Amino acid sequence: MTIQDKIIIYRKRLIAMTHDALWCVVGLLFSFSLAYGDLYFFSSKKLHFFSIILITCSIQFLCLNLSGLYRGIWRFSSTHDLLNLIRGVTGGVALSALGIFLFNRLEGVPRSVFIIDWLILVVALGGGRLGYRILREYLGVRASNGDLMTRSIIVGAGAAGEQLVRDIRRTPHLGTKVVAFIDDDLEKRNKTLHKVSIVGGVSDLRQAVKEYKATRVYIAIPSATSSQVDRIVKSCRDTGVEFKTLPPTKDILLGEASVEQLREVQPEDLLGRDQVELDKASIRNMVSNETIMVTGAGGSIGSELCRQIASFSPRKIIFFEMGEFNLYQLEQDIKEKFPNLNYEICIGDVRDRNSVEKVIKDFSPKVIFHAAAYKHVPIMETNPNEAIKTNIFGTKNVAELASKYKVKRFVLISTDKAVRPTNAMGATKRVAEMVCQEIQASSPETKFMLVRFGNVLGSSGSVIPLFKKQIQMGGPVTVTHPEVTRFFMSIPEACQLVLQAGAIGKGGEVFLLDMGKSVKIIHLAKQMISLHGLTEEDIKIEFTGLRPGEKLYEELLLAGEDTLPTVHPLLKVAKHNGSHCSVDEIVHTLKSSETDTPNSIKMKLKKLVEDYEYYLEKDIETSAEKIESLQ
Repeated sequence: MTIQDKIIIYRKRLIAMTHDALWCVVGLLFSFSLAYGDLYFFSSKKLHFFSIILITCSIQFLCLNLSGLYRGIWRFSSTHDLLNLIRGVTGGVALSALGIFLFNRLEGVPRSVFIIDWLILVVALGGGRLGYRILREYLGVRASNGDLMTRSIIVGAGAAGEQLVRDIRRTPHLGTKVVAFIDDDLEKRNKTLHKVSIVGGVSDLRQAVKEYKATRVYIAIPSATSSQVDRIVKSCRDTGVEFKTLPPTKDILLGEASVEQLREVQPEDLLGRDQVELDKASIRNMVSNETIMVTGAGGSIGSELCRQIASFSPRKIIFFEMGEFNLYQLEQDIKEKFPNLNYEICIGDVRDRNSVEKVIKDFSPKVIFHAAAYKHVPIMETNPNEAIKTNIFGTKNVAELASKYKVKRFVLISTDKAVRPTNAMGATKRVAEMVCQEIQASSPETKFMLVRFGNVLGSSGSVIPLFKKQIQMGGPVTVTHPEVTRFFMSIPEACQLVLQAGAIGKGGEVFLLDMGKSVKIIHLAKQMISLHGLTEEDIKIEFTGLRPGEKLYEELLLAGEDTLPTVHPLLKVAKHNGSHCSVDEIVHTLKSSETDTPNSIKMKLKKLVEDYEYYLEKDIETSAEKIESLQ
């Protein structure tokens, strides 16, 4: 903050203090005059009066300051500020009465003076603030009625819409005039909100835009489901107007909707789901006042797990990660959001057993979330030996050490690609599941839980950031196959359910996250092009063919598996977990993989994972050949 900024802030605060100090003096003078029935300060009864004024006003002004009254902004004055004012005035009047009593035993001071003074101060100080706010809003409305203003419609006449229209009027320099509200609630139809008419539902948006000559639409329904947002967005597209939205309820700062929070509609808004309701008591019981370790802490899932764990007051979080830049970014974020969090930064590789053991031995974590893994399908397809070292032997290291040092809970982050895998990454994650299940059989003191889920929105290397970049570069947007589908879930939602699974697990379960409906990638590409205000004529979509090891669709259950419900509606447990191999067998089969060719490694994985359908190098066709028959 510059010196000039500080001067502006303190100047405004000084004006408010001067206003209140003057009313403290004037209020006391009028209180005495009303109590005595004449102009007391011009009468002969004014003995010690100026001393009384000095005592009273000093005490009252100090109490007003301590009440936090001068940290508020007059044009945003609210009931909270009024309560602060009443507390300050009440404390000031009470303490000033005590001060005068100690000064002269209230000689010549009627008791009614304090009641009258309290009433005058509450009305005068509160009225001043209210009057200022009304004046600012009136001037804002006058300014926002200009002909050059951007005519806007707000979809949603609820609390968020009401806050938004107020904020728009308080900031006339934005150049926006709200001309109508749209809301599907029939009880609100033909009514007004801040003198703006509620003219119909979403189906009437096109007509409203035409009738009111609107060029912009604000979506002010933070609690809207993805299907509701999608419906509104389609209506906005049909009208050809610019549109923006408020973020979800959980992301609105301080619970207040404001102009600054308006943003472009994101793909996540259309693919996301209702906010997950957690059994926070069970998660808090697992995390609170405990040391928690997260491997792969700098990754998309690992870093979000760290942030969510931090909100449950752990004793300490161990950030275990091999990438120093990822750790640096995580630490900066944690420092800003959780300044009082106790944490340890540990650079290390899960493949280095000694490194992992030192951390577990030194810090004695009670819960380990194992998120460290290689996950990029095409890269691991040509480097399966690296996937084995990290995804299998890295998991084996952490899981065995968790058992050795009697960690209470161990949660493996798995993937839907481990089900009937067609790629090396998925096969190695399936073997990692087997490793944890086998160690569980001989580790009664440690509960091992496995959590499978699909794609997460916005993670590094995922399709949405890729599409955004391709659209910004002018296209084309590349899709592997016109029929390819994927499950999607937001990173925060996935991590919430991982925490929930870790809290309710009894040991040995494979938890499946309810991923909702699968989404066609071609439809996602079209939505993203449209959200950028473009058409498929502007940005071409090209089909490149399925990549090595890639499926048309993903699954969460193995052959023969069924699910059992849990206490959480979005979590299921796999009833039968497929074939198993002992840890010794796994080690024996894969021990020479580091020097093997990719093809021979895949054949070894096939011995461990019976339903693994692998691609050999000679079987991989070019993308053009694969897709030729589809066009």
